[in-house]
Amino acid sequence: MSSVKSQNPSPLSSPRQRLTRDARHRQLLDVSWQLISQEGTEALTLGRLAEQSGVTKPVVYDHFGTRPGLLAALFMEFDARQTAIMDAALDRAASSLIDVAKVISSSYVDCVLTQGREIPGIIAALKGAPELEKIKHDFEAVFIEKCRKLLNPFSGPEGTPSAGLWGMLGAAEGLSNAAVNGDITPAQAKNELYEIIISMVERSLRKS
Repeated sequence: MSSVKSQNPSPLSSPRQRLTRDARHRQLLDVSWQLISQEGTEALTLGRLAEQSGVTKPVVYDHFGTRPGLLAALFMEFDARQTAIMDAALDRAASSLIDVAKVISSSYVDCVLTQGREIPGIIAALKGAPELEKIKHDFEAVFIEKCRKLLNPFSGPEGTPSAGLWGMLGAAEGLSNAAVNGDITPAQAKNELYEIIISMVERSLRKS
């Protein structure tokens, strides 16, 4: 992925295309991801999206309402992709702690890497507005509960601790971002997150 920002990028789609509402929605999301990739999250405004998509501003407003609405839609798409990657990996994996921990760590990091530098920017933007922070927190809570159910069979009688799970999620986000930025390798990010998960479960067993 090129890190050089285009000074005068050409429109990312052909103008005046007649699309169904669903197809237009898909186009707008695709152009949004491309804009963030090329120019960063701050460049993504509804007006800029309309210009690059070859539509009028009212069309974009009709789909997303506000810029926070657009950012929320992008984050929800990322979350859905991450869930699909994890579920597919779980279907292929054995049901041991080692396998489950590997699936959680690998699928989280892989999904962020697949989306590239766009995700850290979107997550940072989500932290800037209360309504977006709530959306992010709600999806994080769902992810936490998913991991709890996966890890509880291997944990102590009290289950996997909430503090450990939230700490794991914070580490997952930080490690993935470091891998995206090239500070560490993807393998290092996955291995560190895997060790954090194993350690969390082992601590719960020692408390039993």
